[in-house]
Amino acid sequence: MSNKKIRWGILATGSIARVFAADLKLLPEAELTAVGSRRKASADKFADEFDIPLRFGSYAELAACPDVDAIYIATPHPFHKENTVMCLNAGKAVLCEKPFAMNAREAQEMIDAAKSNGVFLTEAMWVRFTPLFQKVRQWVTDGLIGYVRLIQSDFGFHSKRGVDSRVFRPDLGGGSLLDVGIYPISMASFIYGCQPETIQSSLRFGHTGVDEQAAMIFSYNGGKMAVLSSAITLWTQRETLIFGTKGFIHIYGPWHQLQKVCVHVNDEDTIETFPRLGRGYGYQALEVMNCLREKRTESTIMPLSETLEIIKTLDTIRSQWNFKYPTE
Repeated sequence: MSNKKIRWGILATGSIARVFAADLKLLPEAELTAVGSRRKASADKFADEFDIPLRFGSYAELAACPDVDAIYIATPHPFHKENTVMCLNAGKAVLCEKPFAMNAREAQEMIDAAKSNGVFLTEAMWVRFTPLFQKVRQWVTDGLIGYVRLIQSDFGFHSKRGVDSRVFRPDLGGGSLLDVGIYPISMASFIYGCQPETIQSSLRFGHTGVDEQAAMIFSYNGGKMAVLSSAITLWTQRETLIFGTKGFIHIYGPWHQLQKVCVHVNDEDTIETFPRLGRGYGYQALEVMNCLREKRTESTIMPLSETLEIIKTLDTIRSQWNFKYPTE
C-alpha cells in the first residue's frame, strides 16, 4: 500500500459527502474509487458528478468492495455506529463524520470493533487536521501566550431549512449540540488535553424537541475555564479566543473558512494567514492515508480515547437537560 494510491469509498451522498469528495479529488495520493447510497440512482448521480467508477445501491455492497481501502462515513449521526461497524468488520479503514456517535455506548462499540478487527478508525473532526489548528496547538504547547486559563468558542448559525430537515429532527440526531456544539467542545479538549471537572449548561428547546441553542461553562483543574455556545437558529461570531497569562490567540471565523489567526503578545498583534486546500476536508484524508501507510490503526491528532471522552462530555451535558434521542 505504501507505493500505491489509497482507494477511497464514500458512504452516503449528502452535502457533506460532496464537500469531502471535491476535496479528496485534489489529493494525488488518493483515488476516489466507489460510492454507496441507499438508492442506486443517487449513487449514479453522485458518481457521475465526481467521476467515480464504482457505484452501489446499498452500503453493504460498498463495504464488501475489494477495490476500496478506506471509507468515509457521511450518513446522519444515528447511523454512524451501524455503518462504521459494518465497514470495520469488512476490513475497511474508516473515517467517520462527527459527531462520532450518538452516545458513549455507541462510540465504545465502534472502537471495540476497530480493535478486534485490527483496522484503522478515526473521527472526521476536520478542523483539527488543518495546518492552522496544528500551528495553534504548537504555539500553546510552546508557551507562546503563557499559561492558558480561558477559552471562548462558539458556533451558531440560522438554518434556513424547514423543520423537516435533519438539524431539527430528533430521530436524525438534530439539535445544536451534536451538530455544531461539537466544534467548540472539541476545541477545548484539543487545547487543554482533557475533559472538564465540572460542567454548567443551559439550553433552549425548539418546538420539534431538539436544542436550538446551548451555552456551557467548563471548569478544569488549575483554574482553567471554557465558555462555549452553539445554535441552529441564530448567528454567532463563530470564532475562538484562547487567553493565556502572556497574551491571547484569536482564531477568526467562520469555522468553514478558517485561515486567519491573530497572536497578541507583549501588546503587539501578529496576523498570520494559513493556506487552505479546497474547503479544508482533505487534510483529514491525508492523515488517514499516512496512518495506513505507516500501518497505524488510529491517529495521534484525533485519538480514539479522546473521541470517546468528548462523547462522554456530550452525554453529561444532555443528562443535565434530561434529553435523550428516540434512537437511544
